[in-house]
Amino acid sequence: LELLERKDSLLFDRNELIIEADLDNLQKVIDFVESRLEEKDCPLKTSMQICVAVEEIFTNIAKFAYAPGEGDASVRIEDADGGLAVRIVFTDRGQPYNPLDEKDPDVTLPAEDREIGGLGVYMVKQTMDDVEYEYKDGKNILTLTKEL
Repeated sequence: LELLERKDSLLFDRNELIIEADLDNLQKVIDFVESRLEEKDCPLKTSMQICVAVEEIFTNIAKFAYAPGEGDASVRIEDADGGLAVRIVFTDRGQPYNPLDEKDPDVTLPAEDREIGGLGVYMVKQTMDDVEYEYKDGKNILTLTKEL
């Protein structure tokens, strides 16, 4: 890992951001992802879908992964499918949790009749082309893939 910069708890190389999993850092994560997507000439609609998904996943990590403690999260952006897609990999050392195990909400019900929660992860699964989870070496690893 070639380190290019160290500021506060912000540590990154060109394609990876390692940052404290705190809601105060959400904008830094979004800015990082947006800048990498711009470099890839990502279409605006796709970029917006990816950024909404990134916001949802990072928010969940910040709120739940280390509760009540604190820890870091990694957000890595990689080319996929020969550059025709982008892969965003979230890694944290928080409590093991597979969001894909959650039952999808019944979106046919009126909002007031639905259970609270679960809509964000459902939206991520609907807007990304692939979402995968694994728990390996004490880490939660959630990978989102989206065609450009």
